[in-house]
Amino acid sequence: MRRFVVALALVAGLGGSGRLALAQKVKSAPFSYLPEQGEDRYNQRVPRKTLALADGSGFVILAHQSGSSYNVERYTSDLKKQWSTTLPIAPGETVEAFGRSADQAWVVLHHADESGQNLTVQPVGLASGTKGTPVVLVTAAATDRRPAVRLSPDGTRLLAYRYETSDQQIRSLVGSLYDQKLTKILDRTYDFRDLGDFFSPNILLANDGTQYVTLLSDRMRRLTVRRYPAAAGATAPTAVLGAPMGGVFESQPITIRDAKFSLLPDGQLYAAALCGNYNTGELTSLKVVRFDFDANRLQMAPELPFSAAYLAETNKATSAQAKRLEDIYLADMLLSEEKNLVILAERHFEEGGPDQPVHARELHVFGYTSFVAPPWHTVVPKDQVAPAIDSYTGIGFRAAVFGEDVQLLTLENIVGKSDLYLRHLQARTGVIGPPQRLKLNVANDQQLAYVKDFTTWLGPKEIIGVSRPSKKSAALQLNEVKLK
Repeated sequence: MRRFVVALALVAGLGGSGRLALAQKVKSAPFSYLPEQGEDRYNQRVPRKTLALADGSGFVILAHQSGSSYNVERYTSDLKKQWSTTLPIAPGETVEAFGRSADQAWVVLHHADESGQNLTVQPVGLASGTKGTPVVLVTAAATDRRPAVRLSPDGTRLLAYRYETSDQQIRSLVGSLYDQKLTKILDRTYDFRDLGDFFSPNILLANDGTQYVTLLSDRMRRLTVRRYPAAAGATAPTAVLGAPMGGVFESQPITIRDAKFSLLPDGQLYAAALCGNYNTGELTSLKVVRFDFDANRLQMAPELPFSAAYLAETNKATSAQAKRLEDIYLADMLLSEEKNLVILAERHFEEGGPDQPVHARELHVFGYTSFVAPPWHTVVPKDQVAPAIDSYTGIGFRAAVFGEDVQLLTLENIVGKSDLYLRHLQARTGVIGPPQRLKLNVANDQQLAYVKDFTTWLGPKEIIGVSRPSKKSAALQLNEVKLK
């Protein structure tokens, strides 16, 4: 029986002990960062600018320094800077992606001028910060759509691709796959001319180089995935699976309003779709599917309807009186050690205009078992407002999973305390604990105070973040927080 868990001070079951963890700020260091301007304030191409190193020894950071440069920096886990490398950014260039392999950090730059555009990767050695030889990954005509790049989760593969269009419709993608030494493995064309109408083509890249092309098809009513083998000339045929999400129900046209695909640690591809009434825009349900290509089948979860009862439960949790569910977007998908799936959606919106504040409200969190059955869902109330200079980089949330413990980190002002707050949620049961202050005392004014992009976990009890500690200080700090 599905149950609804309100995000109150429910502590039982946290970490098996029922005891609150205390946060202690261990160390801080000065940090230099200039907020990006332009479209990246609203459509971030690099939302994660701190990457933990695979061996646990520390992390690397990509920090915007000026209109013409970024720094790539390596730190130990206790914030000792080991090296800093400056990457000049020429006119017409922007950062497209940031990643790392076992040996190198990768910064992918997009360059565009009247003669054309390209994506070029600048490797930086993790041992010393030495810049390697840049590699041009893909080129495109100046009038073409912006090319794209995808990195595998472990950094062992990189895929860059361009779009081929006809009559302003995407007909195919042309991509090149590289290994972690940036040696080209293959060139491939992903042809969609047999599909008819489709939208939002995207590629997810697995650690072994397998490519999953995801599409919204059938007039925004179907999620379609095509799997391509990792090697050129591989004998395995391209596999195709499609999951119906919309249609006409009780004379009402239901379509996909938002969708998210994720390759998760079990090697499986998962997708979630927020569906809604095409005529009214009102959200009607959440649908979730696991694409099992090895068995050539779909595992569909029971539909979770956004009924009047769900709206009432949301209003109760948030002390609101909303008449409908809106401004909700899929944000993250996590898989626990026991293969329980957790899907997070967030309500966020702008007041209107480029100089107006942006808001991030409650989290809608949905739990599924390893059989893709939905035993629980919950709403986590929060009230976040950020000035236009922050856009969405200072609000929202960060999440990580360790075993069955999902950790949610937010910047909030609770009982007059502006700080980063940590909540623990159990992936199996949906039980959630109260927000715990990290005791950083983040500034609460209309200036830059917290940059979510630099938040990451080095382990279940060690968090790295960037914030400004008080109204009197204009300087950001790089923080290491350890949980007792």
